[in-house]
Amino acid sequence: MSQNNSLKQELLDTDDEYRRLFEEHQNYESRLETLHDKSFFSEEDEQEEKRIKLQKLRLKDRMQVILRAHRETGVPANPV
Repeated sequence: MSQNNSLKQELLDTDDEYRRLFEEHQNYESRLETLHDKSFFSEEDEQEEKRIKLQKLRLKDRMQVILRAHRETGVPANPV
């Protein structure tokens, strides 16, 4: 396992905020997959896709901030 993956797993195990963000990100990914499975992609679907992708990006950015803080300090940003 790479050092980055080890840090991510450690944060999933020890940091409530990181774990919550990760779960939300996974939820949005699942919603995107469901949306893409549709046989007809409406204009509303396209708007929903853009909204979900923006939310995922926002979550990913916040997760990266926590990961970076942990990497620099060796301590989770928000320990349990």
